[in-house]
Amino acid sequence: MDIATLVGLLGGFGIIIGAIATGGDVMLFVNVPSILIVVGGTFMITLMQVSLGDFLGSFAIGLKAFLYKVDDPKKLIEEAVALADVARKNGLLALEGQEISNQFMEKGVGLCVDGHDPALVQKMLIKDIDLTIQRHEVGQRMFRNMATMAPAMGMIGTLVGLVQMLANMSDPSAIGPAMAIALLTTLYGAIIANAFAQPMADKLGRASELEQTNKSLILETIAGIQEGMNPKVLEQMLGTYLPPKKRAEQA
Repeated sequence: MDIATLVGLLGGFGIIIGAIATGGDVMLFVNVPSILIVVGGTFMITLMQVSLGDFLGSFAIGLKAFLYKVDDPKKLIEEAVALADVARKNGLLALEGQEISNQFMEKGVGLCVDGHDPALVQKMLIKDIDLTIQRHEVGQRMFRNMATMAPAMGMIGTLVGLVQMLANMSDPSAIGPAMAIALLTTLYGAIIANAFAQPMADKLGRASELEQTNKSLILETIAGIQEGMNPKVLEQMLGTYLPPKKRAEQA
């Protein structure tokens, strides 16, 4: 689990709720019609922009912001070097049955063991990477759409409230409370966009970048193994994927 996402989400909402609580009655900030307009409206408008399957699937992708753990590139390199050493000494068939922690690397090694042409293996793995990127982009786009639509729905709710307030100006004492309720929709929209939807989209984008980097590392690993590259040379080549500090530790 990525603890930073959970801590950030709970901490952000906790600070907002705490600030509200210190200022008086929390229930002043709860209005069911406003919630329906902003939350329901945001989901419905977002649903219009994608297919139902993509809409529902995006929530599963969104769980990656909390549950996804990116493999450590350093460990992937160590595993790659060990596999290259086995292949160089005993041949590609010796890789069959080897324990491999990363699913994508396992797939690549399996293609090598099956004796496929290196160009075909690279083509298949690159296609896998491209399709993974597409799936991730669908989830990121949905959350970005939510971040765009939530403030807009908040403004719509505010305008609805103002129209209702202006249509009933006979009671001056009711203007203040009515204005407060009208402004709540803007608040809800801002919170959904800036404390949830946009951070989720950014976190998913970062997770996707890290996964792409690891898969590029694995792609070069498979190519090196099929070429019979010296494990030490492969280790040096893959070391470029590490930050300078970790490269020094590896050396």
